[in-house]
Amino acid sequence: MISNAMYSLGAKRSCIRELFEYGIQQAKVVGKENVMDFSIGNPSIPTPDAVTDAFDQLVQSEDTIAVHGYTPAAGDFDARKAVADNLTRRARAEIRPDNIYFTCGAAPALISTIRALAVEDAEIMVIAPYFPEYRPFIEMNGCKFVAVPPDTRAFQIRFDELEKRITPHTQALIVNSPNNPSGVVYTVETLQRLAEVLTRKSKEIGHPIYIIADEPYRELVYDGADVPYLPNIYPDTMICYSYSKILSLPGERIGYVCVPDVVTDSKDLFAAIAGASRTLGHVCAPSLQQKVIARCVDVRPDLAAYDRNRMTLYNALTSYGYRCIKPDGAFYLFVEAPGGSSRAFSDRAKERNLLIVPGDDFGCPEFFRLCTCVSSDMVQKSLPVFRDLITAVQPQRQAV
Repeated sequence: MISNAMYSLGAKRSCIRELFEYGIQQAKVVGKENVMDFSIGNPSIPTPDAVTDAFDQLVQSEDTIAVHGYTPAAGDFDARKAVADNLTRRARAEIRPDNIYFTCGAAPALISTIRALAVEDAEIMVIAPYFPEYRPFIEMNGCKFVAVPPDTRAFQIRFDELEKRITPHTQALIVNSPNNPSGVVYTVETLQRLAEVLTRKSKEIGHPIYIIADEPYRELVYDGADVPYLPNIYPDTMICYSYSKILSLPGERIGYVCVPDVVTDSKDLFAAIAGASRTLGHVCAPSLQQKVIARCVDVRPDLAAYDRNRMTLYNALTSYGYRCIKPDGAFYLFVEAPGGSSRAFSDRAKERNLLIVPGDDFGCPEFFRLCTCVSSDMVQKSLPVFRDLITAVQPQRQAV
């Protein structure tokens, strides 16, 4: 006997991973240079030199236990202190090493936080468009998945829809800004209104509604966009973070949960996150990566290449007649599918070896996602294909 729930997750691949793995196989058939793969967020800019140097210096150390041995479950103290000091400086808030719990990337941080809140009949809310893995993270860890319909014009928050979905069982809301897949950064005004709504609703239902801030793209912003430190706006906020994107280390899986002291029942919640992490088989996050982060916590990426791709694709696609919002952050473009069905449009693009992710699993079936963290050559090669695809659909529109 096997678990039907686990079988269904394994048998039905993530739409992102499915396209990514198709691209790998198709490259063997037609050549890698002929596959335009915009499916997955694999950073294309090099890992910063400071990070590479830190790895080199650490692995050459003769102290094997210090570099490769176990750390405490929550992480190496010096690494946690480096992160805490960084957040304290940037956020003008008091963060201590005991507020930081290192994890193998943002996903275990999110899962451990969700499991820590999984009381009987617990509900966790998300705002469409949302990262597709939120659903299994929530549903397979003891909570009900509740989605707020999207604002498909500005991709902020539809507060009317959010408020009517809050119940006495609402435990938390996941806030992902900069957003995957839209690239939008929630404005200060949006976040302040969200704080007002959640504060009022928390009082009405008699317990805090937490925000789980999923922030792997926090430093990937453009045109002066700002990502506020959410606990300064809404104190009952935990932060789940990953260094995968900003340091071009997606395969190294290192991140953390931050539970600030201002969070209601912060010590108990931190202990519950530690307990939830323990049930996942967590012993400690990779010690080498922790020590690299301790040395490189202030390193920031050069975003020039991402910005060029962002603007090249945005300007070209909108000139062809596509509709999409200009992204403020991350490395995604979320585009309305000509003809209305992103899945049908993705299938047509796939026939041309152009791999784009349909928006069904993001909660927006009329849109498709492009990862813009690719080579500039791929961007240029894709533009005639995008033009041809919308040109093929436009006569159908005129006929209607």
